[in-house]
Amino acid sequence: MADEAVAEHPAEPAAPKAKDARAPEAPRGGARGDDNAKDAPDAPGSSDASDAADAEAAEREKERERAADRFKDRTRDPLAEEQGEEEPTDAAAATRARRSGQKLLASGRDLIGFDRSDVGRLHIGDINIGLDARRSGLSMRDGPVPEEELLRIRRTHIEPEGYVRLRRALEARRLLVLGGAPGTGRASTALALLEEVTRDGESGQNAERVRRADPERGVRELAAQVVAGEGGRLRGTGYLLEPALDRPGTLPPDGMDLDQLASALAERGSYAVVVVSVGSAANPLLAGRYGAICPPAPTRELVAVRLRKRLEEEHGDPVRVGGGGSARDGDGGGGLDGHADRDRDGGRDEGRARGGDQGGDRPRGGGPDEAGSLSRLLERAAELREDPEVTEAVGLDDLRPAEAELFASLLAGHLLGSVGREELLSGCRGLAAVQAYEWFAGVDRALAAPPPGDGRAPVRSGTAALFHPVAFRIALAVLGGASHSAVSAAAHLLTWELSVQSDPDSTPARPLFCDDPESDLALSRARPADGPVDVAGAEVTGRLIFYRGAALPAAVLAELWDRHFPVRAPVVRWLRLLADDPRPQVSMRAAVAAGELSVRDFEHGYAELVRPLAEAPTPRRRVFAATALDQAAGHASHRRAVRKVVEDWSRHGTPALRWTAAMALGYGRSADSMDDTLDALARIGVRDDGEQLAVASLNVVRLLTLPECATVLRRLADWTGHRGEEYQDLALVSIVRLALTDVDEVLDDEPGTPLGDRGDWPLLLALAATRPELTGKLADLFWTALNTARSRDVAFDALETLLRSASRKDGREWTREGLAALLPALTAEEHDRRRLDWLLQRMMRDQDRPLTEERARALWRLAVPARQRRSDEEESHG
Repeated sequence: MADEAVAEHPAEPAAPKAKDARAPEAPRGGARGDDNAKDAPDAPGSSDASDAADAEAAEREKERERAADRFKDRTRDPLAEEQGEEEPTDAAAATRARRSGQKLLASGRDLIGFDRSDVGRLHIGDINIGLDARRSGLSMRDGPVPEEELLRIRRTHIEPEGYVRLRRALEARRLLVLGGAPGTGRASTALALLEEVTRDGESGQNAERVRRADPERGVRELAAQVVAGEGGRLRGTGYLLEPALDRPGTLPPDGMDLDQLASALAERGSYAVVVVSVGSAANPLLAGRYGAICPPAPTRELVAVRLRKRLEEEHGDPVRVGGGGSARDGDGGGGLDGHADRDRDGGRDEGRARGGDQGGDRPRGGGPDEAGSLSRLLERAAELREDPEVTEAVGLDDLRPAEAELFASLLAGHLLGSVGREELLSGCRGLAAVQAYEWFAGVDRALAAPPPGDGRAPVRSGTAALFHPVAFRIALAVLGGASHSAVSAAAHLLTWELSVQSDPDSTPARPLFCDDPESDLALSRARPADGPVDVAGAEVTGRLIFYRGAALPAAVLAELWDRHFPVRAPVVRWLRLLADDPRPQVSMRAAVAAGELSVRDFEHGYAELVRPLAEAPTPRRRVFAATALDQAAGHASHRRAVRKVVEDWSRHGTPALRWTAAMALGYGRSADSMDDTLDALARIGVRDDGEQLAVASLNVVRLLTLPECATVLRRLADWTGHRGEEYQDLALVSIVRLALTDVDEVLDDEPGTPLGDRGDWPLLLALAATRPELTGKLADLFWTALNTARSRDVAFDALETLLRSASRKDGREWTREGLAALLPALTAEEHDRRRLDWLLQRMMRDQDRPLTEERARALWRLAVPARQRRSDEEESHG
């Protein structure tokens, strides 16, 4: 029964000689079994029974208490200096935000080796193709669309979802205002609609049955042109108009203007499609009776049609236009592709080809060998299109018509041997670069141009409306993955900075009710998604926003920094504002982007962003600078420069620069080796009586999440036996901080790794559970902190925190696995078990959070194996 009693109940604690709140005195020494270690913390002092000796002992006790207070100060969070002692920092949120930003701006994606000296036309291998759909759309003004272009539209146009509804609306009202983002094929869809509705009309045999209208004339001028009808010669004509609504001073047409145009069109039996960009200027038009949104064509079908066309051209087998040119009337007749037409709301006709791969037209001519060869090429093309390396190089979730044309040309060229593998991948990487170029090329030229129709001076009052779309794209590149509201707010800040830079003599207008989230998404190729947002240390569900393609964020930043030098000044001011944002999802993502920009021009990034913020008085700005430096160190081309900067700061820098260097070292990439990293942190931590010991110890703990964890533990053990008290304190503070720091506050790994799956565990217990070969070293180091006078109280508080983490409030298991690994190694000696017993009973007597007897027994069983419990009982009973 004695055995049972010992097994079921913690042993009675030895009565402490001091007050009850203090743990029992422990044997002195730097390591277990080495009570005579001269250089260990708190080497034993002499004592005797004389009054002088008692006074001396009392003074030593007071000094130990003062040392304990100083030690406790050094274990506080160094990142919370500006927030107050008791205010916790969102270290875990900052780590997650940095990790998310790095995923969107992965090293190597930004340094695109692509020649964009003439982005309007691209030459790869023997492929020469135009890309800039925006400019080509304006190349023919106020003139007929050639029949060859209409024929090409009939053969290759891929209908977006809802195409039949658009056609029926055009047929019923004669006028359609078609909205979409530039480059999505909206003009191609408009031409396809006009070609179809005019094919069997009054101008069916007229070579000028579809015309482009001058975008500078506007809706009223087009109505007058329709009424005039070229002297009555034009009837049943289809007009395509793309008004320039984004120019300052240009007013969109109102409802009466559209009604007047529709009436004129009906009188002449004609049709018109007005193509506009989604946005605040066009929203009233799209919301009216004539308005409709043009969705983009499906990427797979778009690429398949373009690819088949390229391969058939190489084989001399042009795509046949079926149906004899009869109109689509839904009666099963031929139509553009020789297929019956059905409303997409009711389902597509089964016989209609998707992407030109199924059913429908077949290439004319060619024997079985040619057909077989083409079939094999198409199969290889489908495999190549899904190649992971090719998909990663493209980096876009969906392709627009011009992009699909280039992608198909590259695939066809590679299959036919005219384009090598590297040329193929380089061309694919260039797709995102071309999109970024088009987004920013000549955005502010409209500010210098007078309004259409008169000779007045340029109007600059529309700078905010003009710059907001590009500001949103930049903000999304920097803050992608953050909440939509955070990105939008940052975009408005940048809009202000851009407007002031463009016109410093005027105060730019700040529109308050012009935001249109759907327009922002369409104009920036963005997508929303529900996901977690960190708020005050807790995660809530929010609306996040991302680019539709992993390559776009880096491409936008590269285009911005490499080709538009005047914009750097407002962007730098904006990034400094983001560095002060209290939300980690903003400041840390901005820091990662600042590091990527610095890689593109390290001299400028260091002088304008890194160095000024590294010397800032607030920790938040210094963390920003350290994160930017580490991001630059992730590039092999800049690693040496970053390491030289960090080393100089750690040796010769001001206190602020040394603090920043310590934070950069904690990422593990700012020194040549782990030993060099630890040397630099020790140099920072022990200088000036340990003034920056807190930040140095924090970054020592961060290094324990890296694969070289064993090296860090070895150095900590060396420091505990160092002759200098500052080195001992660095080790002791790091050990205590190791027990108080949760994994997700310092870990860069995603969930799914052994440590990543234990994000809310104390790092000490997570390491003990996942790295059993390190358990002995971890226990020895923590035992040293528990048995050193100045660190004992804080270490005991940390041990209590670890014990309480064994199970959650609802009784579910939490860190029990880690405690089961650590506690037996920590309580190998009888004195250690007595001390644990004392702590468990103190926890049971805690008035605020009493530990239940059942949980205390469970913890005792974890710490003291059954065999050891029996041995202790036998010894206690003689």
